Amino acid sequence: MTAVDTGSDTGSRRVGLLTQLTRFVLVGGLSALVDYGVYQGLIALGTWVHLAKAVSFILGTTTAYLLNRRWTFNAAGGAAPVAKFMLLYTVTFFVNIGVNALMLHLLGDFRWELTVAWVVAQATATLINFVMLRAVVFRD
Repeated sequence: MTAVDTGSDTGSRRVGLLTQLTRFVLVGGLSALVDYGVYQGLIALGTWVHLAKAVSFILGTTTAYLLNRRWTFNAAGGAAPVAKFMLLYTVTFFVNIGVNALMLHLLGDFRWELTVAWVVAQATATLINFVMLRAVVFRD
């Protein structure tokens, strides 16, 4: 789907669902690389796993917000979207960390436990984020 002109004075354009989803996946991939890279880097430095996950989530989330706001959802700035975003990501922060901790507990020790737990936590948070960003945060 292509963008559709809304006819507003500012020339803003509404982006269709397929375009939003494609852009969200691309932004998510980049943000996930930031998140995962920081996570692994902090763990390699000896950081407590849950603190490493918290810091990496915050940095990945900041990347996602900045790119999704302007490119994926073509949204203007302002206090309302930022407040909604912060509320959403506060919730998904705890979901992400909780799922990561749960998966680490359930998986036990094996070579890829950190990566598998990270992927499951990231996938859970990503699903919640797309739905809520589109329906609530960056809604027209």
